[in-house]
Amino acid sequence: MKLMRKTKLSVVLLGTAVAFSLSIKAQQTTEELINLLIQKQVISQTDADSLRAENALKAQADKEKQSKFQLFTGKPVNLSGYTQVRFISQQEAFKPDYLDIRRARLDFKAQISEHFDSRLQVEFAGTPKILDAILNFKYRDWLKFSAGQFYIPFSAENTTSDNKLELNDRSQVVNALAGRDKDVIGNQNGRDLGIQASGSIVRINDRFLADYYIGGFNGAGINTADNNESKDLSGRIVLHPLKNFDIGGSYYNGYDIWGTSAKEHVRKRNGAELSYTYAFATIKGEYIQGLDAGVEKSGWYAQLSTFIYKKIFSWLQSTIHMIRTPIRRKNTTAP
Repeated sequence: MKLMRKTKLSVVLLGTAVAFSLSIKAQQTTEELINLLIQKQVISQTDADSLRAENALKAQADKEKQSKFQLFTGKPVNLSGYTQVRFISQQEAFKPDYLDIRRARLDFKAQISEHFDSRLQVEFAGTPKILDAILNFKYRDWLKFSAGQFYIPFSAENTTSDNKLELNDRSQVVNALAGRDKDVIGNQNGRDLGIQASGSIVRINDRFLADYYIGGFNGAGINTADNNESKDLSGRIVLHPLKNFDIGGSYYNGYDIWGTSAKEHVRKRNGAELSYTYAFATIKGEYIQGLDAGVEKSGWYAQLSTFIYKKIFSWLQSTIHMIRTPIRRKNTTAP
């Protein structure tokens, strides 16, 4: 019995070794076989060339398969990403000009079921961090629930993806009043942890009359636990009375902690937005008011953009920033 088991094992190992050897020499053996068939006049030169061509194509296909990494999951996952490079020219003495990676992101999206989907977006430029981590439940077009970390529903420019903006950076007023690098709570990339209900209502032909978003958020920013008992409320509604014409408003109300103080401060925002696209030109603008611990802030921007050689270089855009006003500040008594 032991001898039989050893014999079977030896046969298996021998078969494996032979198969491995044959796979290594497969291409060489095929060429030798073709030459032998020509010598025996079994096939013509034309047939031999055809066999060689087929063999070359198969070998190339096998090589390509070996160079690709396949991700196997229970559900289909869509992986995309982008990077943005910018050039900085500094006019101050002894400060060099330089190139840097403005953004470098990977975006994973998965359709879990008919009603559920998820998203994970990671930023690798600078200090790596999670930007979006969302689970969505879409009941109908008019009702969708989102939970996790995602854009606060405030301001059109704030909630526009970075790779769809005309320029690398947003306007000063959005940076200062929409949870970005000049906001009192620090740069949160316009996002926070929370829950949200949203949807599109009143369908007219191929578009909806209105989109709405309303949510509750921690108020402390991304990738961090809340630092107080208060929760912040934010909402946005956008009307589409005409095709390619959007008009909307945003609201934010919270009591947040920032800086070295452990005291909660009022942090309020109100915003209005307008956008109209005609042919290949777009005009848009926003006005935002804010209140941070008794300090009033406000600002606005208007922007005109158009495509140059739309049919040939649709990615090339010329943007004229008509005006981007500085943030005005005025001390008042907090409500």
